Amino acid sequence: MLARKGHARLAGVGSERQRRLEAVRTMHPRIIRGIVCAGLALAATGVLAQESTNRVAAHTDWSVFEASDPTQCWSVSAPKETVNTRDGRVVAVRRGDILLFVSYIPSANVKGQVSFTGGYPFREGSTVTMDVGGTKFELFTQGEMAWSASEADDAKIVTALKRGSEAVLSGTSSRGTRTEDKFSLFGFTAAVEEAEKRCSG
Repeated sequence: MLARKGHARLAGVGSERQRRLEAVRTMHPRIIRGIVCAGLALAATGVLAQESTNRVAAHTDWSVFEASDPTQCWSVSAPKETVNTRDGRVVAVRRGDILLFVSYIPSANVKGQVSFTGGYPFREGSTVTMDVGGTKFELFTQGEMAWSASEADDAKIVTALKRGSEAVLSGTSSRGTRTEDKFSLFGFTAAVEEAEKRCSG
């Protein structure tokens, strides 16, 4: 009986994780295209090359995007610093877009979902660690995406991000490369609150 209850609980966790992943998959291909068009990949150097049609605001190191069909809003930033290591040595590797998101999709009941794309396929079964001022959170991974496990975790992470000045995300690629990406949190609070307000309905 206890074993059955345990399996049921694990199944519930798995289905919730899958539902949240589907929300991430639905929006991120479109989001990343818009962000690349806006030149957000250059934000780490303080330069934005051009404007995207759905970029609606910029708050220091964070931008706010809005899209329709379905209505969705997100705050997003690129890292200020990236370090890649293998066997303890710094290595040069090719990575795609590296972005940290907080997203809102009213139609999918997504409110402040935290997710991260590392620009490479993560090692299967691995997690990404987010360190905000010494407080650590785990993000689950699949493919090139990592995301929080629950709405409760989202709320805790967003609260920590609002209070912090830097977030460090550490992950492991399918090839064993260890990555560490440092995100500035200047402008985070204003950006996430604007994204929430724009998609509050």
